[in-house]
Amino acid sequence: MKTNNIPVPRVCFHNHYTIFLAVYNRGMIELERCTRQEVWDDYVLDNGGHPLQLWGWGQVKSAHGWVADRVLGYEDEKIVAAAQILTKKLPMPFRAISYVPRGPVGEQGSSEAFLTLIGDFTKRGHHSVALSIEPDSAEFPLLGGWKKSKNKILPAETVSLDLTMSESDLLAIMAKKTRQYIRKSAAENITIKTVRNRLDLEKCLDVYRQTSHRAGFSLHHDQYYLDVFSLMGDHSPVFAAYVDDQPVAFLWLAVSLDTSYELYGGMNEQGAALRANYALKWHAIRKTKEWGLKNYDFGGLIEDGVSNFKRSWTDHDTILAGTYDLPLSSAYGLWASALPRGKKVVQKLKSLRK
Repeated sequence: MKTNNIPVPRVCFHNHYTIFLAVYNRGMIELERCTRQEVWDDYVLDNGGHPLQLWGWGQVKSAHGWVADRVLGYEDEKIVAAAQILTKKLPMPFRAISYVPRGPVGEQGSSEAFLTLIGDFTKRGHHSVALSIEPDSAEFPLLGGWKKSKNKILPAETVSLDLTMSESDLLAIMAKKTRQYIRKSAAENITIKTVRNRLDLEKCLDVYRQTSHRAGFSLHHDQYYLDVFSLMGDHSPVFAAYVDDQPVAFLWLAVSLDTSYELYGGMNEQGAALRANYALKWHAIRKTKEWGLKNYDFGGLIEDGVSNFKRSWTDHDTILAGTYDLPLSSAYGLWASALPRGKKVVQKLKSLRK
């Protein structure tokens, strides 16, 4: 159902769904909104999807200024691709920017047909200046119309551990000092526990504020983190290192069936003195390995002291494909050049406030 290769929306009832569906056709793939969390998460989890593609992450972003669209690609009545698209309103002339974090997912997720469809969907639904994607893979086919972008949201460079390796092999690829600090911190009077309730989480957020003040980075409002904790649920465990029943360090993950991804972490001065972050991170790695996950992602490298700490856990960096844009507006060129300047202004203002 096409006119001059432009997808035309039509109304249909798909399989067992009993809701109004807008479907776009291109080639053999149909695009459909998903409105059922269990259907969405089952597909993402069963197909090796990243935790930032889970329904709960979209709920978090929706509560804080974004719009989350979850679309499925069907081929012969079978789901073959999925993309959680996050859109944020912008001032004119840009109108909006749309973004797929660590996705799309599925065997046809990187196909030209599916990517063109979600671009059409985004343009029609949100009039976005561009659709940006940051795949959870080392390669991405540079298809017609797509551009490699210098403007990244998540770093392409990260440290990633293969959790199918044995613990002895994981220890072997670490720096010698990292192994030493794991042993030394484990010998301290530290207890590592999973954070189960809001009160304990708020104590961890207090540690995070101390870390932020010491390192000079900005934080979200507390409600943002409370929403991650409640809306992501079991897909976002928080581990904390305690001394005398008070947290001195914490590590917050997002997890799918295959991937563990570090969201946030911090430690206070006592935690730093005890090197509690070493025992804590090794606990998180061992625990996610025990759960059967395959990959542990340290959440990106940004060339700072924390990145040096992350690199000490392995013998190589992991380089993902990076950020790709599909321009959807004549204002894209202005957007692509204005964004880096805007970031520099923000960074300059932050430095003046230190």
